[in-house]
Amino acid sequence: MKTGIIGAGRIGRAIAKHLARSGHHVIVSNSRGPESLNSLVAELGKSAKAGTVAEAAAAPVVFLTVTWAQLPAALSKLPAWNGRIAVDTTNPYVADGSGLRLLDLGGKTSSEVVAEMVPGARLVKAFNTLFDVVLAREPREAGGRRVIFLSGDDAATKAELSELIDQIGFAAVDLGGLVEGGKMQQAGGPLAGLNLVRLP
Repeated sequence: MKTGIIGAGRIGRAIAKHLARSGHHVIVSNSRGPESLNSLVAELGKSAKAGTVAEAAAAPVVFLTVTWAQLPAALSKLPAWNGRIAVDTTNPYVADGSGLRLLDLGGKTSSEVVAEMVPGARLVKAFNTLFDVVLAREPREAGGRRVIFLSGDDAATKAELSELIDQIGFAAVDLGGLVEGGKMQQAGGPLAGLNLVRLP
């Protein structure tokens, strides 16, 4: 499968590593341009290439891995989504003088806010509950596979993403719709930060 990643920080790099290792084609992008990603692409191997944000966003499955503050700029001026899958890996943290602060979104889930930025996309919330160092590890552990939670409003889309999650070695757990599931898995929710392994 051809996939795109918008954002080449620690979460984006971890996901790109798993995708490329499993033979999926990955277009990695960031705000600094493809040339800044040469060393990462060399590390990922022949399944990966650097591209512009627009090139990454044109893939059938696109992972949004920038910080919350970077989202509006990263998602502006992109071509119409036309039903492509957008995977929201973000959490609404912003940096201030005392460190990271979780934003109050006025009762909305973070993915409801992201959905407004990607009109026409099939949005799924996933890959946001694990810390980057955990996400980057081998997903098979203790005789099982590390769990990736996902939420979304379209069953076929979630099935497609669940299959991809399975192919790269993780175990997908469907939490339901974008609102009810998102509340459980977003930062501050009961599943945030949990590192669970599904046994056979």
